[in-house]
Amino acid sequence: MNASFVIGVDFGTDSVRSIVVDTRNGDEVAAAVYYYPRWKDGLYCNPARSQFRQHPQDYIDGLAATITQCLQQAGPYVSRQIKAISVDTTGSTPVAVDETGMPLALQPAFANNPNAMFVLWKDHTAIREAAEINTVATAFPGNYLRFVGGVYSAEWFWAKWLHIWRVDEDVRNATYTWVEHCDWIPFLLTGGTHISQLKRGICSAGHKALYAEAFGGLPPDSFFAAIDPLLQNVSRRLFSKTYTAGEAAGNLSAAWAQRLGLSTEVVIGIGAFDAHMGAVGGQIEPYHLSKVMGTSTCDMLVAPLEDVKDTLVKGICGQVPGSVIPGMMGMEAGQSAFGDAYAWFSNLLSWPLQHLFPNDPSLLREANSRMIAALSQQAAAIVPDESSEWGIDWLNGRRTPDADQSLKGTLTGLHLASDAPRIFRAVAEATCFGAKAIVERFEREGVPVKGLIGIGGVAQKSPFIMQMMADVMGMPIRIHRSEQTCALGAAMFAATAAGIFSRVEEAMLVMGQGFETTWSPDRQRTGIYENRYRKYKALGAFTANMNID
Repeated sequence: MNASFVIGVDFGTDSVRSIVVDTRNGDEVAAAVYYYPRWKDGLYCNPARSQFRQHPQDYIDGLAATITQCLQQAGPYVSRQIKAISVDTTGSTPVAVDETGMPLALQPAFANNPNAMFVLWKDHTAIREAAEINTVATAFPGNYLRFVGGVYSAEWFWAKWLHIWRVDEDVRNATYTWVEHCDWIPFLLTGGTHISQLKRGICSAGHKALYAEAFGGLPPDSFFAAIDPLLQNVSRRLFSKTYTAGEAAGNLSAAWAQRLGLSTEVVIGIGAFDAHMGAVGGQIEPYHLSKVMGTSTCDMLVAPLEDVKDTLVKGICGQVPGSVIPGMMGMEAGQSAFGDAYAWFSNLLSWPLQHLFPNDPSLLREANSRMIAALSQQAAAIVPDESSEWGIDWLNGRRTPDADQSLKGTLTGLHLASDAPRIFRAVAEATCFGAKAIVERFEREGVPVKGLIGIGGVAQKSPFIMQMMADVMGMPIRIHRSEQTCALGAAMFAATAAGIFSRVEEAMLVMGQGFETTWSPDRQRTGIYENRYRKYKALGAFTANMNID
């Protein structure tokens, strides 16, 4: 194979990272990260209201900065051999756009309006709208939620669209339609000038926007009008065709080619969500749950279409043919808070430093940098028993099984000896139990989980949590070697879109980096956790009832 290189771009919650990858072996030859400055300053967000918005200019600046830095690192020879770029993003992270496809926040009139910005995946301001979608869908003929687990989430496309339109008439009047972040970036890079040129990926369309071949595309207009007359006729400005991530969205535009120092012959791949491309970068296998573990988790499972047939898994985040690997059923689940749960507890402990020593930021930085590691070390030494503290992991609502973003977390069994490591251990255990509930749901619905693959920051950086995960699950968990599995997966899809590989499975085989370690369960602790998991489920049922108004 002749030398050729591709770029994978991963838009995460806090930053965007790009890598340049050699398609002959998957070697990462350059990497760069850009932290969103507006997000870092907390602009346009209100955690008390679960409002989390991101400005499109941060995305544009980060895209240009990281690719430019990568090419400078790689040198002119590599730059001349760049064949394709593909991107993944968080999701569902949609935005209102005008007819040219420009996000409204890029217009001077809306530059500081959070409702004109991308509504980040973790934004839960649309809880009411999600509930209304679920109510209408239950009574409406057609069962239009059957491919998204039967429950629509406040984290998803239609709920967010409706919420913004209800609360902001100016944005509503200026909107032509809405697009997902992962679909907009390829449109941007290819120089799109009208929304009709934007190609929607099956990943975002199927998992979040209710697109399905069984419906002939999107649900009928009458369904959306029944939810709210504001949504009447809006689907006509959306899409009737979708594409897999192995296909091309077009070529790099002249303007972006000049800005990046690349050729207009560079292919731009169809975009997808980070966990979906991350599963490919992490070398997912049929019936092995690929757990992308970061601020939240996204759990991906693929299975042959001929095996799945008419099986519908209730309460997950969708099952869509071709959303992960073309030709296979892609199934998504996950937890709304994973690393975020640990960060919450760390921030809770650091509150005295923030407020008692406001003029000593170095003290706070040092404490934060060491907090989780110290807690993990002490918590790992605690032997669990029947009376240990325990909790529920719904600090950011429940994503799976059975999405409900109104739910809250719980800690119980506290006493005067409940110190920070013991409570941290309870939080970590709750996140592992939440992961077990997902596996239990898949298996109960007739989809076996034969193995676990761990990818992402938590998987690589926390032996304590990974050992606990193996113990709780009662099965080994393999940790992928790559530190950038999402960006690497994007690079694999870029190589496929460029025609370097005919199928993404070939790219996975050649460019995959393998696994660095396996955590095996401690059978003695697995038995203890089985008993504690039963307590977790009972506490979860109690917590859910307590959240009823």
